[in-house]
Amino acid sequence: MTLTSGVGTPGRPMQLLLVGAHADDIEIGCGGSLLWWIRSGEPVDVTWVVLAAAGAREAEARSSAEFFVRGAARSRILTHRFRDGYFPYDASIKDVFEQLKTEVEPDVVFTHYRDDRHQDHRVVSDLTWNTFRSHLILEYEIPKYDGDLGAPNVFVPLPADICDAKVDGLLAYFPSQARKRWFTRDTFLGLARLRGIEAGESTAYAEAFYGRKLALAPALTPSAKPV
Repeated sequence: MTLTSGVGTPGRPMQLLLVGAHADDIEIGCGGSLLWWIRSGEPVDVTWVVLAAAGAREAEARSSAEFFVRGAARSRILTHRFRDGYFPYDASIKDVFEQLKTEVEPDVVFTHYRDDRHQDHRVVSDLTWNTFRSHLILEYEIPKYDGDLGAPNVFVPLPADICDAKVDGLLAYFPSQARKRWFTRDTFLGLARLRGIEAGESTAYAEAFYGRKLALAPALTPSAKPV
């Protein structure tokens, strides 16, 4: 079963909402899946939201997002300047989500892992679930010092060229992170390789997500009606 099976409305592009606490979170967590989706020919509309992107980080976030959404049917990139590391103490972040729900009706929402040890990430995950309660939400993972990687249950196999493009984009568009010892090609490829093994697919790599609530329903033809 592919990620798009039974998701979306026939006759219109898939509506994707991608939410990240910081510049580079979306790319690390689900950048490969987005590239794969766009390059597969599936028409998608992308709303890309970064909450903490100020100064040079905002420029990086926008340049990177433009690279990753290239080829989408339509895209909108929104950046905000909330203070990194202080999300639990800033109630106005809630207002961003309240505004989002009036502007987009996503088929799939990508957001942070609920049990991520970074406090900003957890706030974003909680607000995503508070706001988009009737939507398909997939939580992505970010490798870090805290060692909070878990056992995800949704996998998107990635061809090697897609995985390489994701990592190339990360390294090219986020020069401010180059000094960090974890922000390296082998970090990103290593995690993708592990998830590829777990996915059990013929491709070597995968991105992994947590799908906490999935409602399964048969696809109805025009002549078929619920009983």
